[in-house]
Amino acid sequence: MRDNRSDIEIEEIIRSSMKMTDVPAPELNNKLKAALYQQEAALHKRPAAHTLSLWYLPMILNLITFSLLALIALMMIENIYLSYFAAGICFYIGIAGILLTITGVKRANIKEEITIRIEKRGVMA
Repeated sequence: MRDNRSDIEIEEIIRSSMKMTDVPAPELNNKLKAALYQQEAALHKRPAAHTLSLWYLPMILNLITFSLLALIALMMIENIYLSYFAAGICFYIGIAGILLTITGVKRANIKEEITIRIEKRGVMA
């Protein structure tokens, strides 16, 4: 059989520890508040981080890629009609990439998602 007496003692200790309501001293509370206010003031004094928006980067890379493909098609394909057709398709895809990027910026709010924040060194200690 088990000793129920030790279980009762443990339960009493647990109940008494749960009833403790230690309140910090007012001096400690004031020191913590002062430290918090100092940190908050330091954060407000710190210069804002530089932000670099990169939402236009996929559009530019798409346009450059398909412009170069159109130029290669015009230079390499000997049949003039076929080369103009291939260059036209590349031009169309480049314009479609621009429209898709602009639509994505307006509908999906990707300007804030594709942003690099560059913070200065020397964060408060």
